[in-house]
Amino acid sequence: MLLEICVFNTATAIAAEQAGADRIELCENYANGGTTPSYGYLKTVREKISIPVFPMIRPRGGDYFHTKAEIEIILKDILLCKELQFEGVVFGLLNQDGSIDQENTARLVEASYPLDVTFHRAFDRCKDPLESLETLIQCGCTRVLTSGQHPKVTDGLPLVKTLVEQANDRIIIMPGSGLNSSNVKDIIDTAGVTEVHTSARIRIPSTTAFRNPLMPEDFDIDFVDANEIKKIKSIINQ
Repeated sequence: MLLEICVFNTATAIAAEQAGADRIELCENYANGGTTPSYGYLKTVREKISIPVFPMIRPRGGDYFHTKAEIEIILKDILLCKELQFEGVVFGLLNQDGSIDQENTARLVEASYPLDVTFHRAFDRCKDPLESLETLIQCGCTRVLTSGQHPKVTDGLPLVKTLVEQANDRIIIMPGSGLNSSNVKDIIDTAGVTEVHTSARIRIPSTTAFRNPLMPEDFDIDFVDANEIKKIKSIINQ
């Protein structure tokens, strides 16, 4: 059983590895659902982290329909991740009608080889999840990150189970979103998954001493709850 932790900065990636994470999904911009890390961020994490790291490749927040120009950016970022010797990448493309963008997904999977490819939670916005799963298998994706087309995976668990059964070991179904130490055993037992995903996210106070009272802002920083990661690891290793 494998535990992937989603992180949004270098310090969090280091803390997640130290707490026992098996793999890192590397993102920026939590507020936008995750976007592509900068070159400096990528290179620093590559130098400091020894477990597998899968960078998010998403040039912007918003919807999952990408223009031709954006797809070229995604391609260049994938090639950069290959150059930096990451073990995998994470992306997801939909057509405007809610179907998988099969042509460009297949093209990007081919460009990613030999890296693993995780199709991210764009899958939870697709029109027909069962048909879309077959499309992703045809495209050669390694896994799908999904909450079962609900905001929280506990509500989407019946679909996750159906996807695992339909996949029949042709692609990995990895549940995430709202997964924690209190529900991970039930999720694993119910759906029969072999990998799980969480951010174990907490907020830590900013150490900035001065704040302009005319500029009320949230300066708190995203971090991981190391104890929560350890709890999840203990449960899934039983």
